[in-house]
Amino acid sequence: MKTCTDQIGRKINTNEIPSRIVSLVPSQTELLFDLGLNDEVVGITKFCIYPEQWYKQKRKIGGTKSPNFDVIKSLSPDLIIGNKEENKEEDIIALEKIAPVWVSNVNSLDDALEMINNLGDLVGRKYKARRIVENIRKEFSNLKLSTPRKVIYFIWKDPYMVAGKNTFIDAMLSAMGWENIITQSRYPEWKFEILNYEHPDLILLSTEPYPFKEKDLYDFSRKFPKAKVILVNGEYFSWYGSRIMNSPNYFKTLVNF
Repeated sequence: MKTCTDQIGRKINTNEIPSRIVSLVPSQTELLFDLGLNDEVVGITKFCIYPEQWYKQKRKIGGTKSPNFDVIKSLSPDLIIGNKEENKEEDIIALEKIAPVWVSNVNSLDDALEMINNLGDLVGRKYKARRIVENIRKEFSNLKLSTPRKVIYFIWKDPYMVAGKNTFIDAMLSAMGWENIITQSRYPEWKFEILNYEHPDLILLSTEPYPFKEKDLYDFSRKFPKAKVILVNGEYFSWYGSRIMNSPNYFKTLVNF
């Protein structure tokens, strides 16, 4: 057995190298795949769509906020991997009765790199994790900052919600050289009367968690007549696992807006 500390400061005891892992977070599921844990991962959520072969083959344990405890217990995991934001605290507490639960807490690029390194250590893939982190650092160091833009990033509809400060999305906007003009923390509800004093250059409609579509562009263009409205792939802004190796290349396609 070994003792480690997760990203919310909890000490957990795990097997030296876990052999039966359940992942409750899509971006971390993809990371586990890139760490080479094909046999070790025995359960994933219905939202863990990457890699495609895992989505087709691995046992589904419910959703990020609605895990099926009976299914998880039947898989006899020796490690469950969750996230402070994506999973409910009461579920984490209940799951601890089944197996050790390691919880990430990612609000910045540094947090993401720490998570990758720590998770790599936890599952016996330290060197692969280090290589992923090195690649991410290299890609972001080569990202040339775009022309400064004031932006609002929409994540939800009915009610409308936006990404604020102290979020990974905000950190990715900053990495591009863009200014998130939402000053509130986390994910506040958006009231359109705020337009009386806010004048964004860009409105970003994310493809997740709410799946904004091309048809939403016209509606937002009417609501923000002075701003450019674009649809963006939310995975590159909010998935904080190994997918962020590809985020800088995606961001480069947006810098001229």
